Amino acid sequence: MKKVLKYLFLVALLVAIYAVYTNYPKLNIIAGYSSKNMASSVFLANRDIQYTDEVDNSFTPINLATDKVNKEEKFSTASVFGLLTRKAIYREGLGAVLVPKNADENSEFLVPKRNITENKLPFPYGNLPQKDTVFENVNYNLLETAVDSMFNNNKIKQTRSVLVIYKDQIIAEKYANGFDKDSKLLGWSMTKSITATLFGILQKQGKININDKAPIESWKNDDRAAITINDLLHMNSGLAWEEDYKNISDVTRMLFLTDDMTKIQEEKPLVGKPNESWNYSSGTTNLLSGILRKQFDTHQEYLDFWYAALIDKIGMHSMLIETDMSGNYVGSSYGWATTRDWAKFGLLYLHKGNWNGEQIFDTTWVDYVKTPTNGSNGEYGGHFWLNAGGKYPDVPKDIYSANGYQGQRVFIVPSKDLVIVRMGLTNNDNAFDFNTFLKEVLVAIN
Repeated sequence: MKKVLKYLFLVALLVAIYAVYTNYPKLNIIAGYSSKNMASSVFLANRDIQYTDEVDNSFTPINLATDKVNKEEKFSTASVFGLLTRKAIYREGLGAVLVPKNADENSEFLVPKRNITENKLPFPYGNLPQKDTVFENVNYNLLETAVDSMFNNNKIKQTRSVLVIYKDQIIAEKYANGFDKDSKLLGWSMTKSITATLFGILQKQGKININDKAPIESWKNDDRAAITINDLLHMNSGLAWEEDYKNISDVTRMLFLTDDMTKIQEEKPLVGKPNESWNYSSGTTNLLSGILRKQFDTHQEYLDFWYAALIDKIGMHSMLIETDMSGNYVGSSYGWATTRDWAKFGLLYLHKGNWNGEQIFDTTWVDYVKTPTNGSNGEYGGHFWLNAGGKYPDVPKDIYSANGYQGQRVFIVPSKDLVIVRMGLTNNDNAFDFNTFLKEVLVAIN
């Protein structure tokens, strides 16, 4: 009997060792996500540690990680079953960043120089209260019902904010408990649309031509030399990329295991034809961030440009784009801002690049980002998502949007003079129906 028990114990031990060995890379990702999100939530968004642990980091498998936070030195750590520990540090002006293996967390770093002087204008061109405005063609009861629907059964939907702006006026605004107009929220891939916009600004300034070949030295002697900046902006480069957040993939390796996120996509081989092979890729956006960096003589100029040319230019003063350890903006994923500031970005596009009389980018740039990329069935343009293919069948086809993980949305509705923002934490893709929500909002505006 003892021999049998000993044998069973050895088998169980071998199974456990094998399970740890095969899942060790996943533990790295889990601990990395948990510690990074904890550091950003606590030090950037000023959230409570316990709340972040019980809500933001509560979904499977991230809830396997145990987090610890050092408030004095501004870092967080996370481990999974004590087998592996990851650390994220917070750097003022740059946000939180995971410390990759062998990286020097104490190395000196530059921070963007920002002009965040508040003007004395009402929202959206400033942050003062708007004058009370009642539109006769808006059914406010129907509108309230539509907005409330996004918060019904909120343990599943986990909506944190909804904002509806019509003709530059806030006509509906609601926040979940614990959140308000000053709460910074992570846009995830909505940040991609911010990154793309900077190319539109540089193009207006005559400093870049998006139809030029991508300035990547390592591509000059192979078939990748044919890839243009336009192909990258349309996610149509033909480069290999796996965008899978549930497993070890290109995107999870990039976000949680590397110190320079601009390099991962650059190193991938060509598996399709440029402009004929649409494939959504966060690596492509970070490659574009690296291309932006090359447009400036110094790292400081690169850091400042994002804020001076766009973010602070239109008063999105709450926004912060986090960087990787190499000082590159993580343009694919890590933009934080209040709901109202995300709405300002939508309004900039609604007004075709004009911000209170100043043309930030050419009106033709709006047409560019709304032009469907080949192979996307009308769903994707220049780093914006489209309704040209009828994804939302009950609303106008001119709707386009900045989209992010967990249901982040900035919808721009040119035909109705509307911007609609939804922010939240939804991990269930079927938690709500954006088509129905948009339809109900539009029905309320005759």
